[in-house]
Amino acid sequence: MWWGKRRASIASALIMVTVAAGCGGADAGAEGTENATNVYGTLKPGVLTVAIQPYMPYTGTEGKKLVGIDSEILQHVAGKLNLKLEPKVTDFNGMLGSIQAQRADITIGGIAWTKERQEQGLFTDPPYYSPPAMAVRGDGQYPTVESLRGLSMGTVTGYVWVKSIQAVPDSKLRTYPNANGVFSDLGAGRISVGFLDPLLIIYTQQKRPDLKFSTRYLTPPTDAQVKEEKAFEYLRPYMTSFYIPKQEPKLEQAISEGIRQMYADGTMTTLIKKYGGDPDQFLKASPWMGALRAGVDRPAGWKPPSL
Repeated sequence: MWWGKRRASIASALIMVTVAAGCGGADAGAEGTENATNVYGTLKPGVLTVAIQPYMPYTGTEGKKLVGIDSEILQHVAGKLNLKLEPKVTDFNGMLGSIQAQRADITIGGIAWTKERQEQGLFTDPPYYSPPAMAVRGDGQYPTVESLRGLSMGTVTGYVWVKSIQAVPDSKLRTYPNANGVFSDLGAGRISVGFLDPLLIIYTQQKRPDLKFSTRYLTPPTDAQVKEEKAFEYLRPYMTSFYIPKQEPKLEQAISEGIRQMYADGTMTTLIKKYGGDPDQFLKASPWMGALRAGVDRPAGWKPPSL
């Protein structure tokens, strides 16, 4: 969720709540010798405590099973690490807080990387990227930042899009505790545009045609526009990541390695297609992304995974 709109904001081992697969919801196999000594520093040896909020198609639960694209990515990586998943359901702010207070081992669900968040936790390499999608009232057309001027727009409290909307001249910001509020006010005509995660917009448009909104993609702001207004950075494609406590660096490294392997062997491409995404949109890093993290929480010269 950057959930940025939600977010503001993934293949080795992950943890925390709302879409989690219940205790051991993912069949990760028997715990190995490594986990017996808790080499990854998790709260419970051999177990990933995963904080989530129900946020399909990114995270959710069916009984005790974790579902959604982030859940499937995490399950794949955790299985390679012989880690079981134990969910902890909360809201978005609770997800971030659980990591920063080390009450969970990992949180997932379209979370956007930001410099501020990385100061209080560890981010994995991006499992996928999130293009700048909008849910627009009716058949509205808002292709550029300039076309958003003066509109009433909504997103979820805490998402990176809050600052972006505030930076649009004459815009009117409405924030909501969850995406349902955004979609409800969009359908009722109280806002014209909702900034939310792209797969969520597509998913909800299919499930709720009665709300009569469309999915649109914003033309990303130019380098010059972002230089003039830093908050416009989040109107560009952004890096999603899994978020892990600072006390668990070995876990972050293991999951990041797993994510890169999923890019290399085609598993990530298969999952993106399964959830209605275009791999060219979701799995190709934008040119400026490496520079955001290089020298911050990655070594100089770091390059994000990409097709």
